[in-house]
Amino acid sequence: MLGPALLALLALLCCFRGLAGPSPHFLQQPEDLVVLLGEEARLPCALGAYRGLVQWTKDGLALGGERDLPGWSRYWISGNAASGQHDLHIKPVELEDEATYECQASQAGLRSRPAQLRVMVPPEPPQVLGGPAVSLVAGVPGNLTCRSRGDAQPAPELLWFRDGIRLDGTTFHQTTLKDKTTGTVENTLFLTPSSHDDGATLICRARSQALPTGKDTAVTLILQYPPVVTLSAEPQTVQEGEKVTFRCQATAQPPVTGYRWAKGGSPVLGARGPRLEVVADATFLTEPVSCEVSNAVGSANRSTALEVLYGPILQAKPKPVSVDVGKDASFSCAWRGNPLPRITWTRLGSSQVLSSGPTLHLPSVALEDAGDYVCRAEPRRSGLGGGTAQARLTVNAPPVVTAPHPAPAFLRGPARLQCVVFASPAPDSVVWSWDEGFLEAGSLGRFLVEAFSAPEVEGGQGPGLISVLHISGTQESDFTRVFNCTARNRLGEGRTQVHLSRRDLLPTVRIVAGAVSAATTLFMVITGVTLCCWRHGKASGSFSKNKNLVRIPGSSDGSSSRGPEEETGSREDRGPIVHTEHSDLILDEKEALETTDPTNGYYKVRGVSVSLSLGEAPGGGLFLPPSSPIGLPGTPTYYDFKPHLDLIPPCRLYRARAGYLTTPHPRAFASYMKPTSFGPPDLSSGTPPFPYATLSPPSHQRLQTHV
Repeated sequence: MLGPALLALLALLCCFRGLAGPSPHFLQQPEDLVVLLGEEARLPCALGAYRGLVQWTKDGLALGGERDLPGWSRYWISGNAASGQHDLHIKPVELEDEATYECQASQAGLRSRPAQLRVMVPPEPPQVLGGPAVSLVAGVPGNLTCRSRGDAQPAPELLWFRDGIRLDGTTFHQTTLKDKTTGTVENTLFLTPSSHDDGATLICRARSQALPTGKDTAVTLILQYPPVVTLSAEPQTVQEGEKVTFRCQATAQPPVTGYRWAKGGSPVLGARGPRLEVVADATFLTEPVSCEVSNAVGSANRSTALEVLYGPILQAKPKPVSVDVGKDASFSCAWRGNPLPRITWTRLGSSQVLSSGPTLHLPSVALEDAGDYVCRAEPRRSGLGGGTAQARLTVNAPPVVTAPHPAPAFLRGPARLQCVVFASPAPDSVVWSWDEGFLEAGSLGRFLVEAFSAPEVEGGQGPGLISVLHISGTQESDFTRVFNCTARNRLGEGRTQVHLSRRDLLPTVRIVAGAVSAATTLFMVITGVTLCCWRHGKASGSFSKNKNLVRIPGSSDGSSSRGPEEETGSREDRGPIVHTEHSDLILDEKEALETTDPTNGYYKVRGVSVSLSLGEAPGGGLFLPPSSPIGLPGTPTYYDFKPHLDLIPPCRLYRARAGYLTTPHPRAFASYMKPTSFGPPDLSSGTPPFPYATLSPPSHQRLQTHV
């Protein structure tokens, strides 16, 4: 029952209101707003069909109904109230104005949607710690910190720029306060500066929505860096021995405190400044010059090597080579120079170039390839120096045996045979062999073998050896048999044959007999003349003890006889001297020289002189020594007759032109006596031929004969 009635009532009310007009409503409601701190904020509100009280609330707190909003000096309501316009204005906006605002029509019971007012605070210019100039060390990692403080809303973004280009390598850090507001914002830039960054300007920029363009803070880099060194040489290319000047230039922050020079790592004593003057040599090519510059931060150095032109210098000498015959041989040598020298190989004594380069290769060497080889270095464009080095090639081969022609020997006398052996390697043995035997060393019956080193010869044939076979008391068979000299080494053997020739004794006897006969005749003539002179002259003499001499001078040019004054000439004009066993007898010639020539020069004829060279063999008699081991046959033979002497008084003696002696000369003395007879030679072993043991003993000590 109540339902129909209620419905009727409601219908009546609707009709009543329709007759009254439209109801109040919002034509415009406020919306969320973001404004910068200090700017003006405007929140719009417009009502339609409402003529009542309109007010604004801030976070639910009514601001009042008056248009100027008393108590809110920065707040007011604007617009035509009759038209329903009620806009809220805030100027200047402060942080405390950030809130939720509503527009209310109190009498109509209308409330707008809430509008959030946000106040943005633009960032302040950031601060760079240590700015506006920051000192860093070049090459050492460092960092720059940019910091933004204050109530900036929202929190700013910090960025680094250099020359308008954003830099990477930064770390961002933000501190939040207890009230959940932003505290400190920092951004750190990590970098490793170089000396080129000195004086560079970096910018830290703080930006946000409140200030999109941001605010900048600049910082200048002051770099401390060790010296940057530049080293130069003038001239860079020199010849050995020329002067060179090195200059060391450096930039540094802080300034340079010292210089130090070195060559090849070793300090150059006395060099302290930025300039060094030296005399270039070959070592500067491999031992560079360095300059080290120091300051408070550190030090740096630079080095440079000179281009030094120098002549060849021997680095490795060629070594001697010993190879077997038929094998290959190689030599090598090393020279250095700048530019590199030209190396050639030649054989010693020859100009023919065998090879070019540091190595000489000789394939399949023969015995004739043995010898000395020369490595020659010749300079190229430097034109300086040059040199040679040599080494010997020894070719190992069977021994080479040669034998010089032996000297003839007397029957039952001594004989000597010899052979010369050249071998590489040295011979293991050298053996003499004949019909019935052989001998390598030592003695065997009548035979004795000796060995001597042979003089070195050209050709690199290896060491030489002379083997001598001595024969005492030769026999008939020795002159008919063949003596073999054989040398052996590991590569083979070499041999040669030697024949002993016989010397005839008869010619020698004739020569000796003729000489003795001539000497005897001369002695008798001199004795007769001396006795004659003794009768007519005064003689005085004095004895002295000198060497046992017999002098017989002669004239070789066939000139006329010389006077006594010519006898005072040099010793070279006198004849050979024969030594005897007698004491000296010196005669006073002063008075003898006053004796005149009894012939008055009638018998002065062309002078003839005889000169004998006498030697003495053990036991007296004839001695025929053999030739030297390596000498040639035909060595002069010496004779000695060991005569018995008689003292003859001095007298004056003239020289005859045709072999006759006339007046005796005061310096002529006879020292020989004619032997009674010549007996047959005793040719038994150990007895020299022509003994003169039968002569009577001398009656005086020593006489000197000068014809």
